[in-house]
Amino acid sequence: MLRLPRMSIREISTTDYHTAGEPFRIVSHPPVAIEGATVADKRMFAISDPHVDGLRKLLCFEPRGHADMYGGFLTEPDDEGAHLGVLFWHKDGFSTACGHGTIALGVWAVQSGLVEPDPSGVTDVRIDVPSGRVTARVHAAGGQITGVDFVSVPSYRLHEQVGISTSRGELAVDISFGGATYAHLDASSIGLGVVPENYTELIAIGREIKWLLNDTPYSAHPLDDRLSGIYGTILFEDLGVDDAGNPHQRNVTVFADGEVDRSPCGSGTCSRVAVLASDGVLQPGRRLVHDSIVGTRFVARVAGEQTVAGRRAFLPEVTGMAFRTGRHTFEIDSEDSLGEGFVLR
Repeated sequence: MLRLPRMSIREISTTDYHTAGEPFRIVSHPPVAIEGATVADKRMFAISDPHVDGLRKLLCFEPRGHADMYGGFLTEPDDEGAHLGVLFWHKDGFSTACGHGTIALGVWAVQSGLVEPDPSGVTDVRIDVPSGRVTARVHAAGGQITGVDFVSVPSYRLHEQVGISTSRGELAVDISFGGATYAHLDASSIGLGVVPENYTELIAIGREIKWLLNDTPYSAHPLDDRLSGIYGTILFEDLGVDDAGNPHQRNVTVFADGEVDRSPCGSGTCSRVAVLASDGVLQPGRRLVHDSIVGTRFVARVAGEQTVAGRRAFLPEVTGMAFRTGRHTFEIDSEDSLGEGFVLR
């Protein structure tokens, strides 16, 4: 059993959501000190601090969570231009971005009263994340939230068709940044469809590709080394175009160390937008119809374009919806030998 630093905390309250099937556990008042001048600095502190990291493990690991759990600790924003900051976490640590979590936070911020709904029916919730400032544009009608547009940081392709030697032979992947950096592999190149029946094989190759590339120059971020590293592998399947001529794809994103996103992956969709727009597949006025391995959907478009580090960069807008699944008060019993959690994967 993994032993964590002994904490004096006895109760922790959370509000849980899912976005297109992917969980997001919100800790609005973390009972630990999280230091740093910016959210990016706070992430580096959290990685090294045993109390913050211990709280992550406590809420993510079994028996309170599971190997594919996801959540976030709310923090102060970098400045008054944002409503809140957040540190995203999963079973292996703290991520630099999370689109599905941003969508959930937009819904939570309006439902909790942190951000007052705009009478126009469109409320912008500005959130500082480790990779920059993002916006959850919350749409409502008749007092009911109907959807959220996640406006991400500028996203761009870093490397095109990088050759790698894998257990499935020589493969070629694109590497693209969408708040986090992903490798992109056409699943048909290894003879697989993105369907639940291939779940185990998709995890294995996704995990392998990530670790083959993670410590190479291909994983380096051009501006901020704190954002370096391959966060995950996007295995995609091209489904042609829909009736409106929009490109339609299905993907499974294998991130961290073998964790699987049940949604189409928010930051992964941004990364995918950058690749498809760079290739001319996602034309102006068109939208990417992006499905997940469980059949849920995000729709994305290019909301703007600029240059970042000499690269053509795109401002993705990803539309989805999050739903509250419950409010929890987790307890820690000092006599419970498994009270601090464990993980099997």
